[in-house]
Amino acid sequence: MTEYLTNYMKYVQERLEKCTGAEELGEIMAEHKDKIAFMQHERIVHFLVTMMFALILAIFIAVLVFTSNIPVLILVTMILVLLMFYIKHYYFLENTVQKMYRVYDDILEKQKKLKETSE
Repeated sequence: MTEYLTNYMKYVQERLEKCTGAEELGEIMAEHKDKIAFMQHERIVHFLVTMMFALILAIFIAVLVFTSNIPVLILVTMILVLLMFYIKHYYFLENTVQKMYRVYDDILEKQKKLKETSE
């Protein structure tokens, strides 16, 4: 997903820079709106999964505190490592979706400029 989003952001920026017509800009806008919707869904799913793992980690930490069991300690460590990767990925998704909002604003700005120049 990280590579996909990074490539898409480069692609849409290049396409936006080269775009000179209102029709093409409309196509870029429609495609970008769809991608934003997909990534918002992806972001929500990853947020829920991350929170689920955080809750599971808290439960197993509580079990570890009361039992001092070595297998539970190993499990807590594994869940903690996994949770760190989920947080890192969620952080990337959150920041990229915010960048997508800024690109959306850039598209709107370019549409306004094209309308002004055509009048």
